[in-house]
Amino acid sequence: MSELVSTGVDGLDAILNGGITKRSTVLVSGNPGTGKSIFGIQYLHAGATEHDERGVYVSFEENASDIEEAAASVGFDDFSDLVDAGEIVIHDKREMLREEDFSEAVDKLLETVADGSFDRLVLDSLSMFQLFFESEREQRTSLLKFSDILKSNGLTSLLINEQGAVFPDTEVGLENFLTDGNIYFIQTPTDSGVNRYVWVAKMRKQAIDTDIFPMEIGDGGITVHDRAGGFSMMGRSEDSL
Repeated sequence: MSELVSTGVDGLDAILNGGITKRSTVLVSGNPGTGKSIFGIQYLHAGATEHDERGVYVSFEENASDIEEAAASVGFDDFSDLVDAGEIVIHDKREMLREEDFSEAVDKLLETVADGSFDRLVLDSLSMFQLFFESEREQRTSLLKFSDILKSNGLTSLLINEQGAVFPDTEVGLENFLTDGNIYFIQTPTDSGVNRYVWVAKMRKQAIDTDIFPMEIGDGGITVHDRAGGFSMMGRSEDSL
């Protein structure tokens, strides 16, 4: 049986029957504002505080201070302390966008993870990462190589991607087929704001619940619920959960 890595979100771990398979690469997709980056932050925070697992946050879009402020906004006030202690390392856009090609950016990352002391990685975002490459073939080849590098260094990784998901109409890109798992974060507008959902569409080597479940973002990060007043986007009633 494969060893599993907790996501840090209890309700999501239940959907995954325990967590993500160790040394896998999981695509986390959704529109802007759906909670993808918060999930990445929560994943690394849980690893460092609950499982003695060091993490790396690679951002092509934010500065380190922005990431730390986002963590504090959902109650992870010790995130900056974990960064200062080296339990979480941030490579932000100031570093990553200075690099001129894929190999230089990866070399910078490898300098961090080469000693095998890190367990978790978040890349935010894959959409920006792919701008290094001109053709779909280059994107495919480089993503496969990058995924292999992460796995060979013992990392269980989340690759955040700007990609819409409104069931049953979902954008399916090349990256969906090249990763070990696909998790979608979905939001739908309401008169009072938005409703948020999470959908685990694929996870290799493990059984999963492929329904769509309601979630919230608040103090303590993301909470995933197993029911919402009998409503399910997949048409399953509360009694059948």
